[in-house]
Amino acid sequence: MRNPAAEIHCIVIGVSAGGFEALNLLITQLPEKFNYPIAIVQHRSADNDGYLTQHLNINSQINVKDVVDKEPICPGIVYIAPADYHLLIERGAYFSLSRDDKVNYSRPSIDVLFESAADVYRQACLGIILTGKNADGAMGLAKVTATGGTAIVEDPETAKESAMPNAAINKVPSATVLELSDIGRYLMSLQQSEK
Repeated sequence: MRNPAAEIHCIVIGVSAGGFEALNLLITQLPEKFNYPIAIVQHRSADNDGYLTQHLNINSQINVKDVVDKEPICPGIVYIAPADYHLLIERGAYFSLSRDDKVNYSRPSIDVLFESAADVYRQACLGIILTGKNADGAMGLAKVTATGGTAIVEDPETAKESAMPNAAINKVPSATVLELSDIGRYLMSLQQSEK
């Protein structure tokens, strides 16, 4: 897989069942001064109390926060879609939130984030699909690659839930498949290659 550090402007991550453990491992590896913004859709219920964001922010070196509508996108921050809102990236590098209908039975939907990120960042977008029980994210990841971006999928053999990684691989056979720990190392390699 090519190392697109010079090209990447935004990283988008989609995750569902098993996501707390996966994100805890992945995000806590990142340094305080990470060179890229990361936007995450984690499927969670409408009445979620935000514990995931609080936990990651306390236990990570990098700043982790829930997205605020119309918030500008800045490097070195992990942004998490708030419960019951779709998260979109708009031209001009800012976020918007939407209460539109559920997509793939989900709000927030991974597809919505990935497709909007692909439209804005095109070849400068890195899309990552992690553990989960449904097919949300597969179409969005296909859009990322169709616009020239890079696709990574967690290895279904080692993911806590394999359905979502398998759906992504079926839709995007060209995606690079990595174990979770190797995805973390890949993100760190992006950082190191810019030094």
